[in-house]
Amino acid sequence: MTSRDPKAVAPAISVIVPARDEVVAIGPLVAEIGRVLAHRPFELIVVDDGSTDGTHHALNALQARHDFLAVIRNDAPRGQSCAIRQGVRRARGAIVVTLDGDGQNPPDQIPLLLAPFDAPRADRLGLVQGERIRRRDTAWRRLASQAANAIRRGLLRDGVRDSGCGMKAFRRAAYLDLPWFDHIHRFMPAMMLREGWDVVVTRVTHRDRLGGASKYSNLARAVVGIPDLLGAAWLIRRRGCGSGRLLGQEQPVEPVCAPKAELRP
Repeated sequence: MTSRDPKAVAPAISVIVPARDEVVAIGPLVAEIGRVLAHRPFELIVVDDGSTDGTHHALNALQARHDFLAVIRNDAPRGQSCAIRQGVRRARGAIVVTLDGDGQNPPDQIPLLLAPFDAPRADRLGLVQGERIRRRDTAWRRLASQAANAIRRGLLRDGVRDSGCGMKAFRRAAYLDLPWFDHIHRFMPAMMLREGWDVVVTRVTHRDRLGGASKYSNLARAVVGIPDLLGAAWLIRRRGCGSGRLLGQEQPVEPVCAPKAELRP
């Protein structure tokens, strides 16, 4: 058993994993996160989003072995963005890390996401966005993702190539200050820039699923994402994206903005 009193030391980091029908992947994923962050004060919050495959039973058993693990269970699926928001509200850490529950986001990449927050003059940094390299998806899914990202970049002008990557690290306070809408997790860089926060892009690895199956087809992703993409574009043009900067790519990108907004604390 991983012995730790989660109330003895306030966690600096809260890791949030939304999971739906991931009974095969969740055990190895929880254990690996525990090993990667063993020397840091952290908590892990898994949001079981209406699983019907026994994921909640697996999580109950895992809680008995890992004191750092907390579980939120939804009786019916509420969606990934909602699950993440539930976790953020429950989180106690100032920095939140998210990764998908299928095991494709390797936990050993978490330190790469956290490192920019420890750098000098990081007080303006709101989000570290992962960018997947050597994606372990089907060719059709990779092509669909590239097309979707190109359309999103054209409308939002955020300069980010892979905003759909589930690996992110962000300030909890900055996230809670964003306007919330369904599927906002796919538009986090643009929303952070809009509020005046800096965004760093960090390349991360990707791996095969540990089990289960994708919850959405490419067509389903497109159908549910179009209204939210248009809404995000409207929000950015309505208020502008403040003085936030996009950093960490080959060339720093200054987003096209309306008049600058005041940086949120």
